[in-house]
Amino acid sequence: MIDATEFLDIPTTTLADLLGREQVMDIGIRPLWGPAPRIAGPAFTVRCPPGDNLMLHAAIHRAEPGSVVVVESGDLDHALAGGNVCAVAQRRGIAGFVADGLIRDLAEVRDLRFPVYARGIIPIPGTKAAVTPLGEPVRCGGVTVAPGDIVVADEEGVVTVPAARHTETLTTARAKLAKEAAETLDDWETAHRSRIDEILARGGVGD
Repeated sequence: MIDATEFLDIPTTTLADLLGREQVMDIGIRPLWGPAPRIAGPAFTVRCPPGDNLMLHAAIHRAEPGSVVVVESGDLDHALAGGNVCAVAQRRGIAGFVADGLIRDLAEVRDLRFPVYARGIIPIPGTKAAVTPLGEPVRCGGVTVAPGDIVVADEEGVVTVPAARHTETLTTARAKLAKEAAETLDDWETAHRSRIDEILARGGVGD
């Protein structure tokens, strides 16, 4: 089994090239402070109905150290978490939150340097009443995330690596990065121009 931290060396741009649009969360899921550290860990999945944040608050006591808590919500009227929740999550070794929703207490979270990728901030807290199962597939940023999928997030965005593709993706990503590292800008420019000129020629456009 692959250690999820091995993906810390893989940019989300590389993963997006390999996995395609369906594994990349939409542009609304962004780091809430910067410069954003890259995080990588197995998904611990949570579903919170609009207006309620109970299960995220439960998840911080149940998620394993190193995991990324991924929250399905979509609520843009209430905060899923605040400074204390993020502080406890950090103390318990959780790598970060990826939430299809909002948080509050951004200054506290930024001072903690706890990674939160979400849709934004709002000062209004949610209630705590709705009990839903933890560890089920969720939708976050337009992507279906299953428990154990590896979530990689950085300033470019958030990508999920399905559990069945961990080894293949890591191997291919490392090979791609090694090839790119060995290529000079002159090499890249020559190959790039040749490819673009070929496409233009096929479309009837000359020099």
